[in-house]
Amino acid sequence: MGSKVTAILVWVSTLILYPSMAAAERTDGILSTVNLPAAGSQIATEMYDLHMYVLYICVVIFIGVFGTMLYSVIVHRKSKGFKAANFHHSTTVEIIWTIIPFFILFGMAFPATQTIIDMKDTSTPDITIKATGYQWQWGYDYLQGEGEGIKFLSKISTPREQIRNEAPKGENYLREVDNNVVVPVGKKVRMLLTSNDVIHAWSVQQLGVKQDAIPGFIRDAWFKADKPGIYKGVCSELCGKEHAFMPIVVEVLAQEEYSKWVAGQKQESAEPAVDVNKEFTMDELKATGEKVYAGNCAACHQANGKGISGTFPGLDGSKIAVGPKADHIKMVLNGKAGSAMAAFKHLSDVDIAAVVTYERNAWGNTTGDLVQPSEIKAFRN
Repeated sequence: MGSKVTAILVWVSTLILYPSMAAAERTDGILSTVNLPAAGSQIATEMYDLHMYVLYICVVIFIGVFGTMLYSVIVHRKSKGFKAANFHHSTTVEIIWTIIPFFILFGMAFPATQTIIDMKDTSTPDITIKATGYQWQWGYDYLQGEGEGIKFLSKISTPREQIRNEAPKGENYLREVDNNVVVPVGKKVRMLLTSNDVIHAWSVQQLGVKQDAIPGFIRDAWFKADKPGIYKGVCSELCGKEHAFMPIVVEVLAQEEYSKWVAGQKQESAEPAVDVNKEFTMDELKATGEKVYAGNCAACHQANGKGISGTFPGLDGSKIAVGPKADHIKMVLNGKAGSAMAAFKHLSDVDIAAVVTYERNAWGNTTGDLVQPSEIKAFRN
């Protein structure tokens, strides 16, 4: 019995000491794998402090309840001559065990409510960014602030060879994208969240942000990064087959570096856009289309165009890919209701023309059809 009691006391002592240890070491070592990650914003810090505060209360309750039970079992056991007592109704006891939990819950609810209010205060932002979820990538539009007018798509950049276990996993496996969300340090950033297809969720735990992106609705959240760095997140809703492959990467820069990034982005957008009336050759369209296909379509329809039996149809020899061009363009632009085929109308006219041309002339498909960007523009109108 003595060894069991000692083991229990050691375990309880670990629970008591753990919060302070975790607070000191949450950025390194094994503790960082079992506790919340190091906070990188004011809201994330409030969440962490609330988490530890409630944990302390739970530990105290645990020690009080199970300590009393353990003491009673050991001290008042039958082998020492104690006999069970008969208890009767006590109004006083019932009042006590109602009032005490009430104050405990109030003690937890008050700071929790304060944190929730702070989380919802999206007023007076320095920067506003709209994030739109697509299957399976994010689209970002800078609507307010120094970077107003900047927009881009952000999708996973982990090579497919790593995902298919054909190559060693990289350091940032499934946590890397081709275009980071870039913001300045110390500025309040308001995120407007919506979706183009199914329910997604924009979640970056270190910045204290987690908000669902729902089709047809605009929801918002905010964060203010405390220091420069890379903060990684994920889509935290089960949004389909590629749910695990639409990460979020927020890059926080010093103000001077952020201004340089904004200038570079605006210079790129100021460069002459591709003329949609330009007549492209088959080789040019197929080369571009293959890249667009790899980034947007290969996950479901596979690189070889064979699809996944019983889940995603193949495009090699399909009625869509070798049928009328108009039906093919319509499918890519608008998707198919009630199926996993999402709309890709957010892609440019050139990209859609290229990927349709590629699909109609790749693998065993030999239609010879050439789809020009001008056709896509006319189809949209």
